[in-house]
Amino acid sequence: MSTWANMGLQDSASPLMEQLIFFHDHAMLILIMITVLVSYLMIMLFFNSYTNRFLLHGQTIEIVWTILPAIVLLFIAFPSLRLLYLLDEINEPIITLKTIGHQWYWSYEYSDFLSVEFDSYMVPTHELPVDGFRLLDVDNRVVLPMNSQIRILVTAADVIHSWTVPALGVKVDGTPGRLNQTNFFINRPGLFFGQCSEICGANHSFMPIVIESVPVNYFLKWISTIN
Repeated sequence: MSTWANMGLQDSASPLMEQLIFFHDHAMLILIMITVLVSYLMIMLFFNSYTNRFLLHGQTIEIVWTILPAIVLLFIAFPSLRLLYLLDEINEPIITLKTIGHQWYWSYEYSDFLSVEFDSYMVPTHELPVDGFRLLDVDNRVVLPMNSQIRILVTAADVIHSWTVPALGVKVDGTPGRLNQTNFFINRPGLFFGQCSEICGANHSFMPIVIESVPVNYFLKWISTIN
């Protein structure tokens, strides 16, 4: 079961990721239908011996095989464009998180609160607790409230990084001297893991991301203890 699960996308934890999974399944269904049809036609051509001595051209079938792919492309293009606009839409955020990529760790700042900032390093394997996640756990997790619109600002201090959390459908490049932003909405509690997905140096694979999604009242208690 786990092998089949690893071949697909992670379970979604945000409405945008749900839309991405729906579009992936929609496009895969169209591709499978095209593959089956073309394979069937090729097999039939290989294994039948019928010929038409008087066939010089087929204007009708040429029109059909020009129009049908155009219609198929429209069925892919319209959902894709809709999804692109949804991913780029910035709604009214409840909270703003600023992320700064370094070689090789992340820094976080809660811009709506005074003096709430910390660095987040990967926990070495020999320091992991029994229930820790090897190469994925960090010493300071990003705690965010669920069912809240969250804006994230991403930049970098040295080279290009990429802040990526697949379960949330978020992937933002951190570019030195530039602020990139996106938004997401976490619809369930839990731990969500990500990694830098831009090759940023020798320890590129050792700067993971951990999002801890909690109810709003737990988030307010947490932020009051570190503020």
